[in-house]
Amino acid sequence: MQVDASIFKAYDIRGVVGRNLDEAVAEHIGRAFGTEALKAGERAVVVGRDGRLSGPMLVAALAKGLRSTGIDVVDLGMVTTPMTYYVAATRGKHGCHSCIMVTGSHNPKDYNGFKMVLAGRAVYGEEIQGLMRRIQAEDYSSGKGRYGQMDIVAEYTKRIVKDCKLARPMKVVVDSGNGIPGASAPAILRAMGCEVIDIYSKVDGDFPNHHPDPSKLENLEDLKKIVHATGAELGLAFDGDGDRLGIVTADGKVIMPDRQYMLLVKDVLTRVPGAQIIYDVKCTQRLKPWIEQHGGKALMWKTGHSLAKAKLKETGAPIAGELSGHIFFAERWYGFDDGMYTAARMLEILSRVADPSALLNSLPDSVNTPELNIACAEGEHHAIVAKLQEVAEFPNAQEVVTIDGLRVEYADGFGLIRASNTTPVLVLRFEGHTQAALERIQAEVLAQLARVKPDYSFQASAH
Repeated sequence: MQVDASIFKAYDIRGVVGRNLDEAVAEHIGRAFGTEALKAGERAVVVGRDGRLSGPMLVAALAKGLRSTGIDVVDLGMVTTPMTYYVAATRGKHGCHSCIMVTGSHNPKDYNGFKMVLAGRAVYGEEIQGLMRRIQAEDYSSGKGRYGQMDIVAEYTKRIVKDCKLARPMKVVVDSGNGIPGASAPAILRAMGCEVIDIYSKVDGDFPNHHPDPSKLENLEDLKKIVHATGAELGLAFDGDGDRLGIVTADGKVIMPDRQYMLLVKDVLTRVPGAQIIYDVKCTQRLKPWIEQHGGKALMWKTGHSLAKAKLKETGAPIAGELSGHIFFAERWYGFDDGMYTAARMLEILSRVADPSALLNSLPDSVNTPELNIACAEGEHHAIVAKLQEVAEFPNAQEVVTIDGLRVEYADGFGLIRASNTTPVLVLRFEGHTQAALERIQAEVLAQLARVKPDYSFQASAH
């Protein structure tokens, strides 16, 4: 089987439908994954798909491939990624601890892909490369698996409503960006006791209104306007497959996920005092002192949702969070990233105060850049980071953290240069306690980058 190696990314398999991803590729992915699942002692694999137009075709081919190995398939139909994770997390005793979600997440509409959990563990890195090698060799088990369907939405809704209790009803606006969360999130929030004004809830793989990616500020403009016009307390925005959450306050401020995380961490630490709290290298410098102030042990870790999940399991931490908006609750939940559950936990906290926006706006903040990308040749970005770790000099810095690129810590901010694990780009981010600090730190870090890559230039960032 000839397959484009570039679709096998660090955390998932992802490509452009009709170019390097089609039914044949999906079937072979099913055959490779089914073979690995049987080796791991699994008897069934859960499959789901988001609202993309290519989803039905790809999931049918995937299921065919899975069944050809002798593994049973449980098809959830059109659901969020977290719902697929939920079934794998709760059905382990039935021999069904693995899942594949067919989703393009936040990518353009002609993309699609596969997020995978095998025997309760996120599949990433070398395991994804192993699937590619198995496909190239066509080294598959053979059998005749069964096929069944399951509707999980009611059970999932009931589980969240039972767990997250509002102190009072809240009025919120929900923007699903025509992604799959629109089919369930407004109803779940109403079941929790919210008054919900929902926009762009109709699932439409053409994304006719705006792209379902709340990490891009331009995608939150409609939400801001409707929160203001309706006098709602809060605006919630979900990404295309429902594993990330955006928040807009009543006065139109966007609360970035690393600041959302502060409130969630503070709440968790009231029940798990002294716990280790995981956050990624992109997060605000304000987070570590906040965690310590509230009795937690701060642990900075590499960026990547699969890496965060693995670290959560390894450490037994109750929660992990990333600037990208992936928040992982192990306390009261199952350790996977879930935008809907994050929203429910956030509303539980905010319903205890009279003015949620004031509480959110009061969280410690700094001046920071968005994520900045520098395009590189394939493989060049890793070489640049390795060279920088060797030769860069930061005499004014307090510390240089090298767990994932270089995070240069100053008394009044930080600069970050890391290699993306999904595309050949350098990812940069800068933060200062003041605008002047931000500009100084950015100039110092970029001066060191110029020593290694004098021809660098920025391009539009992509989550």
